[in-house]
Amino acid sequence: MTGGRGLRGYLSARADPALMLDPTIRNKFQSATLKTISLVSISVMSAEQSTQELFRTADCVCFDVDSTVIVEEGIDELAKFCGMGEEVKKLTAEAMGGNMTFQEALKKRLDIIRPSVGQIKRFIQEHPSHLTPNIKKPWVTSKPTLYCSRELVRILHERGVHVYLVSGGFRSLIEPVAAELNIPASNIFANRLKFYFNGEYAGFDDTEPTSRSGGKGLVVRRLRERHGYDKVVVIGDGATDAEACPPADGFIGFGGNVMREEVRRKAAWYVTDFQELINVLNLQKVASQTVE
Repeated sequence: MTGGRGLRGYLSARADPALMLDPTIRNKFQSATLKTISLVSISVMSAEQSTQELFRTADCVCFDVDSTVIVEEGIDELAKFCGMGEEVKKLTAEAMGGNMTFQEALKKRLDIIRPSVGQIKRFIQEHPSHLTPNIKKPWVTSKPTLYCSRELVRILHERGVHVYLVSGGFRSLIEPVAAELNIPASNIFANRLKFYFNGEYAGFDDTEPTSRSGGKGLVVRRLRERHGYDKVVVIGDGATDAEACPPADGFIGFGGNVMREEVRRKAAWYVTDFQELINVLNLQKVASQTVE
């Protein structure tokens, strides 16, 4: 190069001053560069690595609730509370064997429980759901519990990711969980119980997509159509979660509360602690800071 400037001086002279000085333009350029690198990298990654990359760059994440975001299975706990635990447990086992559709199993279990408005309210007050904790690194009693599900959702929100709760459980039981996770009620897709004016059980809304097999995939499809999401990832412990991919771009199996072998086999990436997901997001954060 002439004038002894060298390559660095040449590039500096040729660079767009706006790109060098305006942080907004610089950040957009860096973000576009990272996305391009991600797309190129996915083609040579393993299935697990590809799913991790999808999770890092997703703009929408849909969580299952029972045995995923929370420790319990809502319908089983409600059945116990109403004195119908054993009957519902037997029916659940039959349903898991594939002898009936999800909607048939849901109807039969609710016909056994028949929860009233009063029972639902007392159940929520007396048996609040427990968020999934850090499983591999439990805290000693002198320290507060680290709820990894809460921390994971917080990090996703911080990154601008839209988070939804998509569950075959009941909206009335899930709303308190969503509030604890700072997820708006409008981002809940779950089944609605119906009651008569006197508060007695009257059935459930069978028009909700989550009330039937394949419903979670339908929710993902509707979210895409409504919001134009680029990359959607589903996280859950059950077969209905795995079935949602596609139309979801990626599925992450979760076995921190209940391990289901069928789900583990179907999942390209299977985790037993939400800290594993947090670690992957933190790695990208470090990489982004390095680029800057």
